[in-house]
Amino acid sequence: MIRFGAAVQKIDERIPGVDLPLMSVSQTKGVVRRSELTDAPQRAESLDAYKVCRKGDVVFNKMKIRSGAMGVAHEDGLVTYHYEVMRPREGMNPRYIVHLMKSSWFTGELIARERGISAGGEHGGIRTTEVPFTVLRAIDVFLPEVHEQRAIADYLDCETARIDTLIEEQQRLIEMLRERRADLISHVVLDATSKRIQLRRLVDVIDCAHVTAEFVDDDRRYPVASIRECRAATVDLSACKYTTAEFFEHLRAASRAPRVGDLLFIRNVSVGLVSVVAPDLPEFAIGQETVLLRRKSDVHPSFLRYALMGAEVRHAIDRAMIGSTFRRINVSAIRSLPVPAPPADEQHRIVAYLDQQTAKIEALIEEAERLIELARERRAALITAAVTGQIDVREMA
Repeated sequence: MIRFGAAVQKIDERIPGVDLPLMSVSQTKGVVRRSELTDAPQRAESLDAYKVCRKGDVVFNKMKIRSGAMGVAHEDGLVTYHYEVMRPREGMNPRYIVHLMKSSWFTGELIARERGISAGGEHGGIRTTEVPFTVLRAIDVFLPEVHEQRAIADYLDCETARIDTLIEEQQRLIEMLRERRADLISHVVLDATSKRIQLRRLVDVIDCAHVTAEFVDDDRRYPVASIRECRAATVDLSACKYTTAEFFEHLRAASRAPRVGDLLFIRNVSVGLVSVVAPDLPEFAIGQETVLLRRKSDVHPSFLRYALMGAEVRHAIDRAMIGSTFRRINVSAIRSLPVPAPPADEQHRIVAYLDQQTAKIEALIEEAERLIELARERRAALITAAVTGQIDVREMA
């Protein structure tokens, strides 16, 4: 075991006026040209403050290291201040270093050291922490001879590629099922005879408090709902974050306390997720990324949710989206979304039918998501076993 800082050195090279491609780090693709990513931001006017990464360097996102946002650079390029660039020292294989950093053992070491690190903010309803190189370099790691590092990296490259392929297949299946669900909803809800009106005529759109709440894990805590809590038909607080009484009160001020029959609509990151506030929920607050839709007519909340999930509204949302790095929709655009307004008895009939039909699709989506989670757990366990010497890759060849 040696210190991680003895295996790599931090590189902070900047060259004013240099002409190199902009690079990003994908959790699945590693270090790639930013142009390869669909949500890539535009090239900045000045690149003088960008860091240079060289072929063979290890690059990681300081805010997303725990989710595996790291990789080996396959060409020279430029990265933003969000990234750290490390150069493996002599006798160190960069691919092995990346697998080591992706292991659950290494992640556990990071988590143990997160106390005292300044928080970087909130993203996707989850408080994120910036992990600099100074934290990594003090971790004691298992580093075999370079030939064994190479063998482990070769083995893991092959095995994790198979798992990644399985995950990608399941993700494509989920997308197909979601498209089928949207088409079904559109066919039933947004028929050609339905009158469209702006959403503002049916609901008050109440924005969240734009403040990063402090999350806690003790007896005096209060639930907060954001993206992860809005993935089902009704708001699910079973895995939510908790905040302090002071933040809870602030988040619920100015009519932002959710009521039964309200809808939560996600306007940042996972734009368009929408869930209904059910009667059996305890009092909770809404976090960033979220707006409340409070009905001011007798529209059925589940009907309204289906209407907002249909293809026609989805297309309107896509047209209204702004931003390059983080796509989002403004509150004013949400208020202008076109939705149908059929009679109440027709709304109830539509909800009953779609509840039955979409339940079948939801079951298939949940199964695919379960397989993805199991595959990711298998991937993490395999990497950890290989880089900590629990398995001999020579016997696995």
